[in-house]
Amino acid sequence: MLTEAAYHRSLAAFARQVNQAAADRYGLVLRYDGASVYWWLRGRCPEQPAPELIAELLAARLGRAVQASDLGFAALAADADAQALLFPTSVPAAIENAAGLWRRLGGTSSSPAIPDSSAPFVANAAEQAGWRWHFDPPDASVARAAGRPVDAMDVQVLRSCAEQFLELDRRHGGGHARAFLGDFLTRDVAPLLRGRYPDTVGRELFAVAAELTGMAAFMSFDIGDHGAAERGFIQALRLSKAAGDRLHGAHILANLATQAIFLGLPGEAVRLAQAAVEGAGRRPCATVAARLHATAANAHALTGDRQGFEKAIARAKRALDCADATAPAWVCYFSPAHLAGTAMRSLLDLGQPGQALRYRQQALDLGPANMRTRALHTALTATAHARAGHIDQAALLALQTLQLARRIRSRRVAARITLLADVLVPHQPIAEVRTFLDQLPDQLLAERTGQAAGG
Repeated sequence: MLTEAAYHRSLAAFARQVNQAAADRYGLVLRYDGASVYWWLRGRCPEQPAPELIAELLAARLGRAVQASDLGFAALAADADAQALLFPTSVPAAIENAAGLWRRLGGTSSSPAIPDSSAPFVANAAEQAGWRWHFDPPDASVARAAGRPVDAMDVQVLRSCAEQFLELDRRHGGGHARAFLGDFLTRDVAPLLRGRYPDTVGRELFAVAAELTGMAAFMSFDIGDHGAAERGFIQALRLSKAAGDRLHGAHILANLATQAIFLGLPGEAVRLAQAAVEGAGRRPCATVAARLHATAANAHALTGDRQGFEKAIARAKRALDCADATAPAWVCYFSPAHLAGTAMRSLLDLGQPGQALRYRQQALDLGPANMRTRALHTALTATAHARAGHIDQAALLALQTLQLARRIRSRRVAARITLLADVLVPHQPIAEVRTFLDQLPDQLLAERTGQAAGG
């Protein structure tokens, strides 16, 4: 492409154009020269945002669309997923890392609702990102002097859209809207981040971009796409740092801890949850504090640490008792019912189904918008009843769970139902249990068979 664009005769001139584009668009000082281009031609991949700038310069010269993925960089092609595991050093790199991830999350409504991700969850990358978020110096400024002008009204429009995506996720599960959110981030949010804004507007813009990216990551987690989820959480963490929003960053770390709990990684879960609690500061918002301590309680329970669980759940309860209407929108969902569900899950992990059932009524005291949580908590309550020997009650709640799950596209819900089915299988002679097992969707039956085959 360099030859076709007649840049091959002066590699130094092309390098100067890349440097100038970085200065004009990002206010970033790059010092590429002809030798840099020589090594690019031999496969060395420059850091972002250079690949995006190279693609734009070539597109303008050739008169056709050119993507960074078209450039032939071996590292860019082989390590696209690895790039999203990194915690970018600069704000421009954070924008381009996030934009690259959003493009991969996007798609059409015909995309699979529950994809099988080829990207793994990398525990060390999550912990490294948490360390960098905690200890890297803050960004002195996020202002940009080039691009389309962005103002507070643009940010407000994004916040309104975020509320709608959040409601879709809670009502119908992550499989319902992730591709649409990825497209929205690519089409609407990325151009704004690449626009022109003062530092104050920029901080708000990065804050809402972090919320939306964290939401896309949670949708990925909910549908079992754990590699994409981790990468989304890491990029959301970096955007939160650019926004100067430590509370949201701590919330994202807690989401990574929750993912580690789901994946059965107790040591990583405890470390991430503790980093979230410490990173939120000494006097965080009460609702945020409650959510963080609840995650820590669940992580301690997974390790079998009863004392650690009790201390953390007590802190969560005290914090939630002090909650008021000043909590950020992204954490307002966390209610006494969510805390009760966490306590139930933790006590089941500790082998205490009878104590878990003390929380059953509160765990189901949910508003109509929390359809996924209701399905999760109903299955959890049924499992507690089954393990406590209350098979009739467990079977009744199991059937209710299937009814709730029909309109929810969530692998977490499916996993909770699968676990419940495994507990009820020995009680098949009971008619209600047999009815529940007969009504299991084919997908869940396949998952149960696969788990049994894998030991």
